[in-house]
This record gives sequence, C-alpha cells and structure tokens, in this order.
Amino acid sequence: MNAFGQFAAIVSISCAAAGGTYLIKGEPVRRLACDPATLKAGEVCLEQIPPDDKILWVDARLRKDWEKSGVPGSVLWNLDPAEDMQVFEAETAMKIMETPRVIVYCGDENCGISSQVAERIRSLQLGAEVSVLRGGWRALSEAGRVKKPVDSAASK
Repeated sequence: MNAFGQFAAIVSISCAAAGGTYLIKGEPVRRLACDPATLKAGEVCLEQIPPDDKILWVDARLRKDWEKSGVPGSVLWNLDPAEDMQVFEAETAMKIMETPRVIVYCGDENCGISSQVAERIRSLQLGAEVSVLRGGWRALSEAGRVKKPVDSAASK
C-alpha cells in the first residue's frame, strides 16, 4: 500500500471513530468547571456564593465590554491606561463600605487583571471581603447572571 492509501485509511478510521463517539456520547461538555480544591487564596467559585448574599460585583474588563454585557448593578474598575484610577476609587469607595462582600471578575479564567484590581481594592482597607471569581465573566454568563449582549445590528 502506498503512502496515500495508508493516509486515507487512517483518516477514514479516525473519522469513523470520532463520528461513532459523537453519536454514542453526544456533544462534548464545554461548561466551565470550578474545583474549590484548586482555588488560589482570594479566589471563589460561583457555586460557593449564596444567591441572596449582598455583593458588589466589580467588572475588570474594558468599559465597552462592561456596558455591553456586565452584571446588572456592577461597577467598572479596570486597569485601562485610558481610564482614571482615582475616579474608580472615588465612585466605588462608598459602595464598597456599604457592602460586606466584593467580588471582582474579568473575561475568563485566564485573566489576571481581576487579581490586580482586587489587590488595589484590598489596599484601600474599606472593610469588605474582596474575592476574585474563578472563571470570570464566562462563569457568570453560563449561569445566566449577566446582561444579554446588545446586538448593534438589531438596534439600527
């Protein structure tokens, strides 16, 4: 058998195996899993947060993303150089003092900006427990806790 014949046989067997697995098992599960045993200090899983807790959600994403699909009632605090950090502190400080718990989130589980924002909030020493949400916006989105993204084509 020549090289092309071998390649065709391997591809057809692989496709048949993949198709069979898909038919038997179904689509792959792509939901974000959060294992409390793997959390770093200051991180929290969404499942660990009681739904009736009084929480101030802090969005560490870009302003355009926060406006488009942030958690209802959340505040913006990011590290964008175009933003004014003192304005974030001034606008958010009173809300933080009124809330026993602050949870910072950014785009997904690979975003480190939320940890940096959480550290800045902790350095203000306003008395609130400050945590970072493992999985960020993606975890909130999968749980249905964010605004529906605004479709710019539909608004025209």
